[in-house]
Amino acid sequence: MTGYKSAIEDGMEILVKIDSDGQMDPSLILDFVEPIFSGEADYTKGNRFFDLEKITEMPVIRLFGNAVLSLMCKISSGYWNLFDPTNGYTAIHADVARRLPFEKISQRYFFETDILFRLNTLRAVVVDIPMDAKYGDEVSNLKISKIVGEFMVKHARNFFKRIFYNYYLRDMSLASIELPVGIIFLIFGLLYGGGHWIQSSLDGISNTAGTVMLSALPIIAGIQFLLGFVGHDVSSVPVRPIHQRRRKLCVRSES
Repeated sequence: MTGYKSAIEDGMEILVKIDSDGQMDPSLILDFVEPIFSGEADYTKGNRFFDLEKITEMPVIRLFGNAVLSLMCKISSGYWNLFDPTNGYTAIHADVARRLPFEKISQRYFFETDILFRLNTLRAVVVDIPMDAKYGDEVSNLKISKIVGEFMVKHARNFFKRIFYNYYLRDMSLASIELPVGIIFLIFGLLYGGGHWIQSSLDGISNTAGTVMLSALPIIAGIQFLLGFVGHDVSSVPVRPIHQRRRKLCVRSES
């Protein structure tokens, strides 16, 4: 973030970040810059999972850890089309970086993941760039057992913030209704059905068909409403680069 601030102050247009662990090839910089320069993306990040042949070279623990973290990140950030969220090879347009709340972004290993959440609240377009990682004999400092709890808490926090920002504060849609209705139906069905099942077990008397249906139908309806919400959320991935819109507005104002 210190580098971002300095580059913005120096008037740079596209900012590229490469980790210092020797696993990232600097010759790929143009691949990361081109989608931003051409107006197709606001932010690009590396993805080590494009080449199936190269995946077998990745340590198993990293492969499993990244798969779990990627799923958590998809849910919390809203970028369902992305993978490998902790990849530190990134590029961003200065206009977009300028709008990030640097004082609120998480430090250390959650940095890249938290930025994705912040970018989604800005409706920025993010694109994965295929890349190969170079693994030597180095020992990773990222211990899944130590950070999984921290990551789960931060992902949950970002998820609820994103839902509130995008579906209730900034805009409302059918999905804004599907989510609470689905949760209410599902909870009611589980509690009602579970309570009657326990009571039936204690009394030794089978529940009536009506009781079973009154439990099952809310559960089925709740799941359907939640699936509808997820479908809307998946289809709502940003597709219009915000820095491109800013550039067009500048051109129009100058003309």
